[in-house]
Amino acid sequence: MTLEPESQTRRIWRGALALTLAAFVTKMLSAFYRIPYQNIAGDVGFYIYQQVYPFYGVVIALATYGYPVVISKMIAERDVERDDEGMTYILKISLYFLLIIGMIGFSILYIGADWIAQLMGDKELSLLIQIISFSFLLFPFISVLRGYFQGRNNMVPTAVSQIAEQFVRVATILLSVYVLLKSGHTIYEAGAGAIFGSLTGGFAALLFLTAYWFKRGTKRKKTVIKKTNIDTKKIIFILFVQGFTICIANMMLILIQFVDALSLFSLLVSTGIEEQTAKVLKGIYDRGQPLIQLGTVIATAFSLTLVPLISGAKQRGDERFIEEKIRLSFRVGIVIGLGAAAGLACIIKPTNIMLFKDASGSFELAILSGSILFTSLALTMAAILQGLGHQWAPVFAVLIGVLMKWLLNLWLIPMYQIAGAAIATLISYMTVFALLYYTLRKNIKSSLINKEMTFRILLALLAMIVLLQFYLWTSSKFAFGWQTTRFFASVQALVGVAAGGCFYIIAVLKGNVFSKQELSLLPFGEKAMKFLFKNDR
Repeated sequence: MTLEPESQTRRIWRGALALTLAAFVTKMLSAFYRIPYQNIAGDVGFYIYQQVYPFYGVVIALATYGYPVVISKMIAERDVERDDEGMTYILKISLYFLLIIGMIGFSILYIGADWIAQLMGDKELSLLIQIISFSFLLFPFISVLRGYFQGRNNMVPTAVSQIAEQFVRVATILLSVYVLLKSGHTIYEAGAGAIFGSLTGGFAALLFLTAYWFKRGTKRKKTVIKKTNIDTKKIIFILFVQGFTICIANMMLILIQFVDALSLFSLLVSTGIEEQTAKVLKGIYDRGQPLIQLGTVIATAFSLTLVPLISGAKQRGDERFIEEKIRLSFRVGIVIGLGAAAGLACIIKPTNIMLFKDASGSFELAILSGSILFTSLALTMAAILQGLGHQWAPVFAVLIGVLMKWLLNLWLIPMYQIAGAAIATLISYMTVFALLYYTLRKNIKSSLINKEMTFRILLALLAMIVLLQFYLWTSSKFAFGWQTTRFFASVQALVGVAAGGCFYIIAVLKGNVFSKQELSLLPFGEKAMKFLFKNDR
């Protein structure tokens, strides 16, 4: 019996690790599949898909990061009390509540598809919007089942369902667009086939979750559902308020994409650009989305590992520990985010050719690369603030950032076209970051990073930039006519990533930006210490 608490703790940590790995795998897949998609469908095909993708992004936020978390908290409270009737009642009310939201989302998109497509400036998107609307009918069941399992400290079903959903979805997308285009269908019909992947992925997730429901014996004997001591209005209030705040905080990237989907193409056309050219320009601009997402995933993979430690310290009331780990999280975000943003900007041209076949839009993509720093820091700080109990600060910051993006699009796109959209995106993410930084600094009442650490990081960054610029100049100088080939660009980009990244990280670590104790808390930190400090006693 004495081993039970320890066993429970191990189970919680294994579950947290499973969710973390699942989130990392799904986000990497979500970033990478768009590259072969663009290669198959071209920039216009990519434009078509990206116009509708934000609607699916909202469904993912609701079914993965929002409501399962809220439901799991309520289930966990009843699980501790072994209140089976209470858990059943929470699941029932949650399902009814989410079905209403799902039906509203479905109705708006399905019935209003023509109007939304017209608002986007492209009536042919109507069918794709109608297809994506069916995803809103699946998410209530997925959310409730994930919330139940997470509330019972069983994270495996959620992790497996997330990975299965993404794998099936990506396979459907790539197979559909390839087969439909090869068989002579239009680019919009191929886009509709790709969007169908959102449904096949959702069904795959629901299938796995349902299998776990029966397999784990969670189908209990029928009981008379009683309210016991649970207030129905309280459940609905928690779902509405907490679900909203968590979802909005995790929708930052999607909402910014939403603004571009609604305004960029139509603004380009309104300035006199021919529609087909505007579609190509939007598709070229959308190349930046997987790059931002990929860079942000890598950057936050390190800094977000510290958030559970901060949340645990909050429960213990250990203010000193909280401040130390917040500063460390911020420093990690600065180091990885700054390195990824600047490094990508330096090698953006060969990277663009390697991934998307040509160098179109490299200048605009270099501007968008800067967003990696601010998105990774903003997402890290939003998670920290939510862990500290400041639920509304991230919501306020994200909504202000979205409003800023909309206004800047209206101002900058008519003047600078997609470069204006890139500048608007960068400034919007900077705004979100600035608001969250102000809130977090006010909360801990001191600076998040000192001048000495800032100088060391910038020195390492400058050294990396000089190294990459020299490498690009030298490799291009001795390319012997291979500069324009995709193979040469791929070699140049990959070697640049490896050389620049390794040099930068070694410079940061040798500059003592992190102590040995701090490194031990980070992924691969102990291995880095053994490599860098192997001669130290």
